[in-house]
Amino acid sequence: MTDLEFLDRAELVLKAVEASCDRINDQTSADIDNQRVGGMITLVFSNKSQIVINLQKPLHEIWLAARCGGFHFRQDQDQDQGQWLDTKGQGEFFASLSRYASDQAGFTLMFSP
Repeated sequence: MTDLEFLDRAELVLKAVEASCDRINDQTSADIDNQRVGGMITLVFSNKSQIVINLQKPLHEIWLAARCGGFHFRQDQDQDQGQWLDTKGQGEFFASLSRYASDQAGFTLMFSP
């Protein structure tokens, strides 16, 4: 994958995170403040905890930092859907983000591509 391909594909992930935050805020009382600066999104929850998602262009990875730790995701080139998978086998990006955000918000939140 070239750098441009990575940026195009990773941009779709960031846009999906932003759209999920809008949907969650419309449908729940979560009140997630999402702030984007370039290739980084910071999600701030009502309890002031944060999740930071940022692009690592040289590595072609998306990094996610939550209260429980830091995680690196790389796109799986073997699947048609091109899911972003944890480099240590801990799961898919949106499922992981949903789990960590739910833990920090105190109730179930669903992020989707």
